[in-house]
Formats: sequence, C-alpha cells, structure tokens
Amino acid sequence: MLSTRFTEAFGIEHPIVQGGMQWVGRAELAAAVSNAGGLGLVTALTQPTPEALAEEIVRTRELTDRPFGVNLTILPSIAPPPYEEYRRTIIASGVKIVETAGADPTDHVGDFHAAGVKVIHKCTSVRHAIKAESVGVDAVSIDGFECAGHPGEDDVPGLVLIPAAADRLTIPMIASGGIGDARGLVAALALGADGINMGTRFMCTREAPIHDAVKRRIVEASETETELIFRTLRNTSRVARNAISREVVGIEADGGAFEDIRHLVAGVRGREVFETGDLDRGVWTVGAVQGLIHDVPTVRELIDRIVTEAQEIVSGRLSTMTTEQIA
Repeated sequence: MLSTRFTEAFGIEHPIVQGGMQWVGRAELAAAVSNAGGLGLVTALTQPTPEALAEEIVRTRELTDRPFGVNLTILPSIAPPPYEEYRRTIIASGVKIVETAGADPTDHVGDFHAAGVKVIHKCTSVRHAIKAESVGVDAVSIDGFECAGHPGEDDVPGLVLIPAAADRLTIPMIASGGIGDARGLVAALALGADGINMGTRFMCTREAPIHDAVKRRIVEASETETELIFRTLRNTSRVARNAISREVVGIEADGGAFEDIRHLVAGVRGREVFETGDLDRGVWTVGAVQGLIHDVPTVRELIDRIVTEAQEIVSGRLSTMTTEQIA
C-alpha cells in the first residue's frame, strides 16, 4: 500500500484517481476504480439532466460501497448547462467528493463544503492552482501539457509543472497528464505529488464503456499520434489524430474561424465515436500517454499492477542505486 496525504484525506486505498472524462465517466468504470482501491469519478455532464445524474449516482452505489466522486466541469458557453442544479443533485445524492474543472470553482465550493463535500479542482497552471487553494478547495489536480482534452495555453509539461506547483501549494496535489503506469506514479510522487490522475489509461480497460475499436486504436497508436485543435482560438484541446482532427487543424492553419469547424467538432460526433467505434466520425480526446499503453486489462488488474510495480521500483531499483551507479 502507498499511503499519502491524499489517500488519508479522501479515504481511499491507493493514490490513483480516474479522470472525469466526458462520455466515459459512467457508473461501471467509476465503481470498478473505487472497488480496486482508487477513486472513481462519475462525469456529471455526461448525463443529459441533473435527474439523470441522480440515477447514475444510484447505479454507481449499486456497484460499489467504496468512496467515489463526481466530476463537474464548469465552462463558459452561450447556453450553459444548469450547473447549480447539477450541484444540488450531487449534494442531495450524498456524494462526498467532487472534482471541479474548467472555470473558477468559487461559486460552488461554499455549498459543497456546507454539505460536507470535499472538493478537488483540476488546473493547468500553477497560478490557477494557487487561486484554487485560496478559495478553499481540499486538493488540486494539475494537468501537464501531455494530457488529453484541455491542457491550457502555457504548454508546460508535467516534469516541470508538477514540482513547480508542489513548491507553492500546501494542500494535497494530484498529478495528471502523461501517466499510465507504475513509472509515472513513482515519478509523480518524487516530483512532489500525492497521487496520480489517469484518463486515457482507464479508457483502455475492459470496464470502460466505449467501443472496443477505440481501445484497440489507443493500444496501436504512438505518443505522436495526437493533434492540438483550437490553438488559434486559445482553447487548445488534445485529441486523437484522425481525418476530422487533421481537417480541423488545416482549417485553423488557413485562418478559419470557429464557425468553419463547428460542424466537425460537435460533441455529439465525439460521443458517437465511443458508441459506434467509427474512429473518423468526430474528434475524441486522448493523451500522448497512449504510446505507453499496450493492453486492455480489467481495472483491478491495472491498479494492482501499478501499485505492485511502483513498490518494486522504490524498494528495488531506486533503493539499490549508489552514487557511483547513478554517475
């Protein structure tokens, strides 16, 4: 067992958190991660309504008696979801851990804390992590540039971002982006993190509720086979390289506006990739860590492997190194 400030504060066995992935963070995956000793997350906005989220939370409880959380991603938009209603649903459902992401969580932290809910906030920069700590979140999850989805606009990789944040924070911190095995866990802990968050790696598990063709593609792909879209819009997103993402990058390079790509990047098309296995149906998020993923185990097999191998790295190779060997 690897005990850290995060495992102790959040009541879990292993310092491993499942990413709150759109269209992927459903009951079966979240429960499997929690049952294996990690922290599973149900993605709130994957559910079309707050009522549907309440049903998904009930379904998760039927699959696990371990702690699990809900991801609530808050993004500015022309027609925003009813975030306040989702928040009230999370509280009414008795969930005690929430991961917020996207915009400033200030408007939500007070209500969550009043209900005894611990808040983890996902950030992509040190300045945002410091702000999140200042408004009272209980932990921070910090995303390096390697991550799937939105890496922010600073382009700082985890090897620099994690220790830079650790130097400035006093609350527990989870490292995210580019982590998929025991080496990543040990490295994150050495850099000052209290645990890891994995998204793409959990997509390649048997319990992940996405089409097998997507899982096979991740296993086959290298670390170079992603695209960064929305760069010109300063809303960068890392997605799988396919016909659609290449077209989007090309339109942006030619000076195209969002209206020119809106039809290509619609969220419903990404959902259909996961449902049908048509890899060119739309854009879908994946991290550079796909180059380190070579199989599709069960969640328990994956977590047990990571924890066991991490302990072997720490007690074996690292502990036997001498100054002369390192030199």
